[in-house]
This record gives sequence, structure tokens and C-alpha cells, in this order.
Amino acid sequence: MLVSHEYPNANGWSGVPRMSTENLDQVIEMDGEERYDYFLSHVAEEREIWILVNSESRFLKIASDDGDVEYLPVWPTSAFASDYADGGDELTPRSISLPDFFRKWVPGLTKDGLDVGVFPGLDKTVWITEPAELKQDLQDVMSEF
Repeated sequence: MLVSHEYPNANGWSGVPRMSTENLDQVIEMDGEERYDYFLSHVAEEREIWILVNSESRFLKIASDDGDVEYLPVWPTSAFASDYADGGDELTPRSISLPDFFRKWVPGLTKDGLDVGVFPGLDKTVWITEPAELKQDLQDVMSEF
């Protein structure tokens, strides 16, 4: 644990930079396609994806009302995932490194027939894509760096 007088908040730091409420609100209010683009650029830069897990480390999976689509919701930061989970079922954010997501999660989600719900908004809108498409979109954005 980092303890220093120079870093008075170091003991409570989660390792994730805090976004101001104003920035969070501004991004959350974007439409689904804008949030998707934000997600791609942020994740390509930070190289991690955030999911929600319960106390048994099981990841959150959401099914559409008609049951036709099941997806893994993902977020670009812990703060957005926490905001979405606020008050719900003891869910906590957990990061997945991008290499692990590409190597383990994409094939596993594909095998299980799960799509990916990219950056669900508080209004319950979400950009749903196949895992391989998300991987390709992320690789395309990363190739621009």
C-alpha cells in the first residue's frame, strides 16, 4: 500500500482516475453510436474493458425482453460500470485486459452464443455487436495509434 504525505489520497485510490460528474453525465447522455465510438477510442488507449460481476464472481449477462438476444454488457471505465450498477444486486466492476478479452472472452462468448452490449446507457439503450466484430473494431482503432 502506498502511503505518503505527498499523495494524501493514495490509500483510497483504486488505480482508476476519477472522472468528474460533469464528464460522466456528458458521456452518458450520448446516443448509443456515440457511446460506442467513445468506448472504442477509450478502450484502445487504456487496453482494458470493464464488466460487472456479482459476489460469486459471475459476470452480468442481460437478456432482451423477448429472450432472443443475450449479451455481456461492457464499459470503458470502472466509473461507468459502477454508475450503471448503482443499487443493483451487489454488482462490482471488474477489468479484463484487452489481450485476455481477445484471446479468451471473444472465443468463449462466440461459442456460448452471447453478443456484447457495448456501453449500456442509463436509459437502457445499448449497442449490441458480435464479439468478433467488436474485436475487429478495436483492432482497427488501435492500428490508428
